Amino acid sequence: MSSGSAVVAATDLTRVYHTRGGDVAGVHGATFRIMAGQVVLLKGASGSGKSTLLSLLAGLDTPTGGELIVAGCDLRRASQADLTHFRRRTVGMVFQSFNLMPTMTVLENVCLPALLAGDALPVVRPRAMAHLDWLGLSHRAAHLPEELSGGEMQRTAIARALINDPPVILADEPTGNLDSVSGQAVADYLAELGRHFGRTVLIATHGALADHLADRTLCIKDGQMSEGACDLS
Repeated sequence: MSSGSAVVAATDLTRVYHTRGGDVAGVHGATFRIMAGQVVLLKGASGSGKSTLLSLLAGLDTPTGGELIVAGCDLRRASQADLTHFRRRTVGMVFQSFNLMPTMTVLENVCLPALLAGDALPVVRPRAMAHLDWLGLSHRAAHLPEELSGGEMQRTAIARALINDPPVILADEPTGNLDSVSGQAVADYLAELGRHFGRTVLIATHGALADHLADRTLCIKDGQMSEGACDLS
């Protein structure tokens, strides 16, 4: 566990949705810190607020109350330009459904976020190949996603999340569509990002594959946060 500074700092974090049936709190009064290099699990039953919290941390949604600072960016008060830069450079996302572009090769998928951020292909390509090599996928660089196994697709998604060198990795049920062997490999790679490369990793999961790899477990229930063992019923 890292003893560095807090990369994520939430204080009384709240996200309220206004609906016809009244106000609904997706996250309510959450206060927590995540330190640099920590691997943290986020657990909670369906509808508990996990997706809302991840969207807030990724800069895809805006808090309605409290404070949320991620890697020095105040996500409640940031301008749209700041949020665009934050999403491109500060946070890497890994999704349950992979979200790879089906007509692009593995290498092209990995390079895409960096190219969209304005980096030149001659700079991006060797960086992408280095990530693929670390993930055991360099021999798959010219393949399309449909030619990959589920585990290979998720490892491609991890390489894509790393391409802009973000300090924070958010993984939303990254092993949910995988068999136990492939899922364990993905969990191991995500944990190694914290252990050996100093990334701050938050993994939202129902499963137990990453339990032994995490520094901490945060639980969310009815939009409220706690730490320790979780009741997922």
